[in-house]
Amino acid sequence: MGLLDLTGAQTVFWAASRYMQERGLPPYDRHTISLNGGLVSSAEGVALDTRTLADFSDADIHTIIVPGSPHIIEVLEESATLALWLRKRHVSVRRIASVCSGAFLLAQAGLLEGKRVATHWAMLDLLHARHPSIKVDGDAIFVQEGSIWTSAGVTAGIDLALALVEEDCGRDIAMKVARELVVYMKRSGGQSQFSALLQSQSGDASFDVLHQWVSNSLQMKDLTIDTLAAQVCMSPRNFARVYKQKTGRTPAKAVEIFRLEAARRLLEDSLHSVQEIANRCGFGDEERMRITFHRNLNVSPSEYRKRFSAK
Repeated sequence: MGLLDLTGAQTVFWAASRYMQERGLPPYDRHTISLNGGLVSSAEGVALDTRTLADFSDADIHTIIVPGSPHIIEVLEESATLALWLRKRHVSVRRIASVCSGAFLLAQAGLLEGKRVATHWAMLDLLHARHPSIKVDGDAIFVQEGSIWTSAGVTAGIDLALALVEEDCGRDIAMKVARELVVYMKRSGGQSQFSALLQSQSGDASFDVLHQWVSNSLQMKDLTIDTLAAQVCMSPRNFARVYKQKTGRTPAKAVEIFRLEAARRLLEDSLHSVQEIANRCGFGDEERMRITFHRNLNVSPSEYRKRFSAK
């Protein structure tokens, strides 16, 4: 399995257990199990001690979480017994969840037929090809379909675990865990919506320094082609042509996306007014920011804050 697939969710439940005990609630009783027990090596080379499935044949299990693997196809070839165990256990547990490509194991167990599911973005087509009846959601961080939960790649297991904690213990404890782990309680976009800075770095590296400068200079209202071209010592006309060729978007659109992302973060994590955020991110006024949000996200800044604010 992928190490973070397993330990990300485990850490969330461990942290939540401490807050639960502070309130006199029983903590999560956590176990890591495998087919035969003993040491199991992660893809990264770290071995984890596990207990065997047989130890839990009569256990009253509340939640099962199946981690993924970067070698999931090889895993599937050796997991018929595990898939059968998951299928049988499904009828008696409250919920079963998968992290990343762990969805393939749930699919092998026949638990995802006709359901909408999430998995790692690089494996969307493969999951659909192997199981055409599954509705693969390429943009979701995690998906709940009844008692079945599936999540996107790797760190999305943390998002999933936080949602499970919120369902069990309420928003307050889930928020305390999110703050302790320094993660978002609820990420605002799907896994296809990478950060603007990350997206800009995913192709040609020619403008990496410029992008970093832009992300640190958003309060400037005159981030024009002339200003950007001067930063990279190019003529405005040549800069506009080369930038579009290498990044696939115009300089003006790039600046808009950087401003939008910064505003989203402030709406989620701060108590600044919408007007102040518009000023901090270089929109100039609230109306211009509202138009940008509607054009790109189809919601207003105020609606966005109501939905995603951690405050």
